Amino acid sequence: MSYVHDGAAYERDSRYLTTRITADGREGHPVEPGRYRLVVSRACPWAGRAVIVRRLLGLERALPMAVAGPVHDERSWTFDLDPGGRDPVLGIERLRDAYLARDPGYDRGITVPAVVDVTTGAVVTNDFPAITLDLSLEWTAHHRPGAPDLYPAERRAEIDAVNAEVYEDVNNGVYRAGFAGSQTAYREAYEALFERLGRLAERLAGSRYLVGDTVTEADVRLFTTLVRFDAVYHGHFKCNARKLTEMPVLWAYARDLFQTPGFGDTVDFVHIKRHYYEVHADINPTGIVPAGPDLAGWLTPHGREALGGSPFGDGTPPGPPEPSEAVPVAHTPWATAARA
Repeated sequence: MSYVHDGAAYERDSRYLTTRITADGREGHPVEPGRYRLVVSRACPWAGRAVIVRRLLGLERALPMAVAGPVHDERSWTFDLDPGGRDPVLGIERLRDAYLARDPGYDRGITVPAVVDVTTGAVVTNDFPAITLDLSLEWTAHHRPGAPDLYPAERRAEIDAVNAEVYEDVNNGVYRAGFAGSQTAYREAYEALFERLGRLAERLAGSRYLVGDTVTEADVRLFTTLVRFDAVYHGHFKCNARKLTEMPVLWAYARDLFQTPGFGDTVDFVHIKRHYYEVHADINPTGIVPAGPDLAGWLTPHGREALGGSPFGDGTPPGPPEPSEAVPVAHTPWATAARA
């Protein structure tokens, strides 16, 4: 399958299924614990947002999660991590089946995250920016005690503005560089990415978080790109002006978030690397997955407590991940720490 189109700038297919799951069910899908299944891959940064928000808000029981494997072919993500290669609840081998249950003529991206209605086996939505906001705003009756307010009303305009810039130049910017079909398109994306990272570093030099004194949706969205930067984007996507570890403010900020419960404990570096280096055959035709980088630095002191603020404000951190959802230790920096 080809991701790079000769001579063309990369454009993400944003024709999402935008049906929303709401507290009042106004679009036909009411919030109902256990009715829906959040399908993700730990390799995917867009799905990573939903995994983090779900965990921070304590929605594990209300919204069960299915984890697809880290690689896929032109047809679909697959449930090869599950016994028999089938999701035990949906009973399907490929996420594609849930999209076709929604629309037999579906001809758009088979993407994660996707929320599937277990009662029908059909995808309700794959609109990843809306999914996390609705988890914050529509699923409040099922948030854990002490859950943070990731999208506070008084900060929404600022969060939205930051998110728009981060999406254009950073979240999607790394893809625009990596999948560029011409030198000109690549250079434009590359320059916009590092200019934006510089501005974000200036913003974060005096502020522990992007908006306000606590973690918000904006931090979640930036984190999922930063945590993949050195492992994937620096080399694989040619975003190589500097490594994250060579950008002191952003590196400390990323470590601060990584060490916050609900962030780093959702990250699977093995899945991340396997996905990008194995699936993108037009960029990496050998399929060889790099052995590095060394992950030990993610657990080193970051010193950002001195800036004030606290991740959860008046709330509390989530507890440990449920055993069935824990990332294998061997796929994390904690494996390095255990060997030390």
